[in-house]
Amino acid sequence: MENLAGATETAVIVPVPAAEPVVGRHRRELDRSAVWGVPAHVTVVYPFLPPDRITPAVVADLGDVLTGAFECVFPRVAWFGREVVWLAPEPAGPFRALTRRVWRKFPECPPYGGAHPEIVPHLTIGSTRRADEAALSRAAADVTAELPIRASIDRVRLIAGNTSPDSWRTVAGFAL
Repeated sequence: MENLAGATETAVIVPVPAAEPVVGRHRRELDRSAVWGVPAHVTVVYPFLPPDRITPAVVADLGDVLTGAFECVFPRVAWFGREVVWLAPEPAGPFRALTRRVWRKFPECPPYGGAHPEIVPHLTIGSTRRADEAALSRAAADVTAELPIRASIDRVRLIAGNTSPDSWRTVAGFAL
């Protein structure tokens, strides 16, 4: 399949282009996935299947479960501990439903590798993997001043890449 050359992992994401003007510059400094070329997004499932398992049948199966466009708003900034600052979508239920449907279809791909028992839809602004807590707090304050962000959620992407800058590419896009 196209756009899998050099990829070591894949993800299923909901891109949120409406958030880019508010979080884009912060993400480039504070979120490693932005450096990799991943747009502002809410994760559906990461990690997804290894790149060598992505086939036309997998893409078709994803398309079968990715349905249901909706509107949402990102009204507030939240934190996971003091390590990750993120935007909280409302309603969060439709994002959880997308994750559950993909996970049901691909049970070997639990969200975040099964590391977290609860599905918490979020759009990451930054983490202490790239910056200190003070930089995250400044970004949180800057972003808060520009909220809410309203978004039409009508697309999902299967993306693939590695940890090199600008390596992530869209493998397939799906209309909800």
